[in-house]
Amino acid sequence: MTARTAGPGVLPPLRPIPLGGTGPEDVVVDHEGRVITGVADGRILRVRPRGPARVEQIARTGGRPLGLEVLPDGRLLVCDAERGLLRVTPEAGSGSSSPSAGRIEVLVDRVAGEPLRFCSNAVAATDGTVYFTASSRRFGLQEWLGDLMERTATGRLLRLPPGGGEPEVLLDDLDFANGVVLAEDESWVAVAETGAYRLTRLWLSGPRAGQRDTLVENLPGFPDNLSRGADGTVWIALAGPRQPPLDWLRRAPASVRRAAWRAARPLPIRPLPVARVLGIGPGGRVRHDLRRRRAGYRMVTSVYEHDGMLILGSLLEKGIVVCELPGRA
Repeated sequence: MTARTAGPGVLPPLRPIPLGGTGPEDVVVDHEGRVITGVADGRILRVRPRGPARVEQIARTGGRPLGLEVLPDGRLLVCDAERGLLRVTPEAGSGSSSPSAGRIEVLVDRVAGEPLRFCSNAVAATDGTVYFTASSRRFGLQEWLGDLMERTATGRLLRLPPGGGEPEVLLDDLDFANGVVLAEDESWVAVAETGAYRLTRLWLSGPRAGQRDTLVENLPGFPDNLSRGADGTVWIALAGPRQPPLDWLRRAPASVRRAAWRAARPLPIRPLPVARVLGIGPGGRVRHDLRRRRAGYRMVTSVYEHDGMLILGSLLEKGIVVCELPGRA
């Protein structure tokens, strides 16, 4: 289904929560209502979205944490762009003496003998199965733009069975695989193909099990991390609006794309100061299209609904932002 709305609504004013770190790429909320995110220096941080912003460090991965998922027992799945898929036991806070506090377990760092590169986002099913993405097999996080410009289509959606074991490749040749989300009934899993402006769905059960289709396409920007709201809404963070020159480039011959990336590689990235998120129903129909121009917050890479709020994260900013969800305040 093509993403269409009568016109975007206004994203309410954004309240910043500084973190003392850069690049809170993904945001999730734990069982006690605290926001958890990872920053560029490897720290995993925790902060309450309301009241005084007391930031706690609960772990350090030793790499670059991206996507996060809170497990039923309070531990975290962490997609680390440098180390792979991790499981983290959070520290309780200052003065914690638990011997397992802050423990880092590497669940997956290789797939069929190949190093897992650019692990991006993960979600866990109720039976413990983990679905996770690797954005590219050629480029790392620091060169994410190169993958989009060259259109390598080497992203993958993978599945790790309960209890661990060998990961299985479910979908290959994805155009920059990014966020991942499960349906409420876990009948399908969807993955954001950032470079293709779409969400691709794989059916896990029912008469269409094993079939692949498109949940929503022709998105107005680059879809990044995904999350699911209380009413089943799939929230999509749009990291930036579509750019006609990039659309043209991605249709050009491979040699032109490679040359363009070589020219662009040393230049600084300057995202527009626009914050935009979409919320779609399970059939792909748009329920929310919220945008704020001149937001003072660039490159929104994650959105999470909690307690009548939307919590946004960014690959570039020095904190997260929070706003009221229209109609839920």
